[in-house]
Amino acid sequence: MANINHKPSKFMLNLLLVLPPFVEGKNDVVNTIVEINTGTLNKYEIITESGQLKLDRVGYSSLAFPYTYGAIPQTWDHDGDPLDIAIVNVMEPLALGCLAEVRIIGVIKFEDAGEVDDKIIGVLADDKRSDHIQNIDDLGEQFKKETEYFLEHYKDLKKPGQSIPKGFFDKEEALKVIKECEQRYKDIYLKNLE
Repeated sequence: MANINHKPSKFMLNLLLVLPPFVEGKNDVVNTIVEINTGTLNKYEIITESGQLKLDRVGYSSLAFPYTYGAIPQTWDHDGDPLDIAIVNVMEPLALGCLAEVRIIGVIKFEDAGEVDDKIIGVLADDKRSDHIQNIDDLGEQFKKETEYFLEHYKDLKKPGQSIPKGFFDKEEALKVIKECEQRYKDIYLKNLE
């Protein structure tokens, strides 16, 4: 598991700020802080500045999250938050706030209220039940349809028509998005840290 390159501290570390995006020695596995489990209506989010988990909102409709969801440390997406990641094929709920190593299989490009808000897609790296899932197509057409439907409609009762899925892309594109968000973190967020 993650080795944090940080001296011992009497204070709780903010994993969003001290962990690298990629697991050491692996170019397709990222550190992920779990925020949401499959089947919930509640939208939890890590507070970037402090690292605590907060209830961001209760869903505006009966559409529950179709996958486990988290944030990749030391990344910064166009929407002003750490890069989102959907963890698929999770067999039982994960502890919210826990650290998981996730193997990348693809990305869904997504626009939310005019802002780029892409979602990386991956599986738990050490779950043998997911070894057969190597790319986005291994999840099947139904997964793609459900994911697009969820993203397009889960905010309809708040702001209809502003959530626009832009298609699924392969692992190479996902890695490109992660590296761009890692650079944006260094260029934008890290420069403002006190």
